[in-house]
Amino acid sequence: MNLQTRASFKKELLAYLRTHRFLVIGLSILGLAIFSPLLIAGMGSFMYAFSDFYYDEMGMDVTEMVDMLGSTTAIGVASAVEWIVGAGVIVMIVLLNRAAGGEQKKRAVIIPKSAGLRNFSYLLPKFIIYPLSVLFFSVVALLAAWGISILVFDTNDVSFSTVLLAGVLAGVHMMFYACMHLTLGTATSKAGMSSAICITISILLPTMFAMYTMDYMFNPFTLGLLAQTTVLEGAVTASELIDFGISTAFVLGLMALAFLVALFAQNAKRVDNTGNEIRL
Repeated sequence: MNLQTRASFKKELLAYLRTHRFLVIGLSILGLAIFSPLLIAGMGSFMYAFSDFYYDEMGMDVTEMVDMLGSTTAIGVASAVEWIVGAGVIVMIVLLNRAAGGEQKKRAVIIPKSAGLRNFSYLLPKFIIYPLSVLFFSVVALLAAWGISILVFDTNDVSFSTVLLAGVLAGVHMMFYACMHLTLGTATSKAGMSSAICITISILLPTMFAMYTMDYMFNPFTLGLLAQTTVLEGAVTASELIDFGISTAFVLGLMALAFLVALFAQNAKRVDNTGNEIRL
């Protein structure tokens, strides 16, 4: 790694830490994961408390639903996955706006590029630091959600390996959206437009795939659904584990392709110094 690339890594890492985006993204994902099983357990307790004098008067038997809400950790962990790959993705995309083209809009890269900053050194840290950080946050958050679920639910029917696998799948799902946002944002220098597109895709496409009976394997937009299914089904066979590995490798290949597209777009740009304002 040459001196310029090391300096770019340091710059990107310091910008990530000193602006507290690292802390906010991490705490947001962790908070969503922990809140989810607590919410489900609280709903079960609330329904149980009101079942004698409210639901019985309405002629509703909620015993089975209450038992289901307070029974197994799989429900809590699967719900945590849903929150992470849903609301967590939206939080991450919004907070990565500055890295995904927002700094270009503020003309923060013109002087460094004029001084010889290479596009490869400028982009590579972004596609390593941010995706890997959200992978780490997702795994830690899901393990925390599992621990909370063990405390608040009656039966622990999810193993550590299953939670770890689901955390990796959810993390790769987050990584994919981070790379897609970085590619669109840096290529167009329009972070707001990129975040709007990525958020819309993250909401619509998984919902559409969930509505129809479709295979979630090898689909980058359904890794979150695959993580939920893994938790709810429990044991994973050797053939399924191989399929998970292939699906993950396929998505990682798409991320590498996204980096190459962003690099090509940056190399195709020209600095326009005509007029009264310097424009990229």
